[in-house]
Amino acid sequence: MIEARHLRVLRAVAATGSFSAAGRELGCTQPAVSQQMKALESSVGTPLLVRGGREMRLTQAGEALVRHAAGILAGLTAAEEEVAAIAGLRAGRVRLVSFPSGSSTLVPTALAALRAAHPGTRVSLEEAEPPRSVELLREGDCDIALAFRYEGAANAEEWEDLVVRPLLTDRLVGLVPQGHRLARTRSIGIGELAGEPWIAGCPRCRGQLVRVCESAGFTPRIDFATDDYPAVVGLVGAGLGVAVLPELAIESVRPKGVRMITVEPVVHREIVALTLPDLAQVPTVAATLDQLTKAATR
Repeated sequence: MIEARHLRVLRAVAATGSFSAAGRELGCTQPAVSQQMKALESSVGTPLLVRGGREMRLTQAGEALVRHAAGILAGLTAAEEEVAAIAGLRAGRVRLVSFPSGSSTLVPTALAALRAAHPGTRVSLEEAEPPRSVELLREGDCDIALAFRYEGAANAEEWEDLVVRPLLTDRLVGLVPQGHRLARTRSIGIGELAGEPWIAGCPRCRGQLVRVCESAGFTPRIDFATDDYPAVVGLVGAGLGVAVLPELAIESVRPKGVRMITVEPVVHREIVALTLPDLAQVPTVAATLDQLTKAATR
């Protein structure tokens, strides 16, 4: 294997014409130059210099290696500078995947703070609900995934191989039309909505809704299902049904024509930022995780 330090010595020898002059240029001794040249010749398996009296010249292989050395060393220097910039947060990128209500609430605050602190850092954002967002992280298609899981979920161990940064705990609240019979009630048991038409959210939220309702003794009649939280609010506001949504989702829209009601039993979901153990050591990823944490404690 050719080492960069050996290439630098070879270039110095070729430029100065002797080991002693190369040593003076490089700030080392003549025997050290000679030793490194022998190591380089051993690595490539062929002589690179012809030594004759006071004169020293390159072999054909030596000339070829010197010709390539400039580009190789320039590339290494550029790589070192780029890595140093990334390590110092003067450059770098983070690929972030988030579920929609996280994208509209936590992410903007976090990314604005990140840009202000580290203007050279670039962040890309895509939207995906868990478990797809977690799959994208494991497949190498993102660096950080915002995800959530409900309390008591059977798949609570699904993140054991990941670095989990807890952000906040989000409560589900009920939504009913303003003219609904329960609109002025502050708190209800979910069983009181047993006969209502329902508007359901994302597949995971939909599954959680069915489980909670079935534990209360009924199966919800889901008339509409949409991943678009403003659409859920709009459908409830139009009197087409009732819903339960995370508070974080309601925060991201302007609820018109609806009333929010505390629903018993209270259901929480845990909001987290996930990354891979090796990625957690990357400065840009670590800085983004810190800003997401700060955004969640606003």
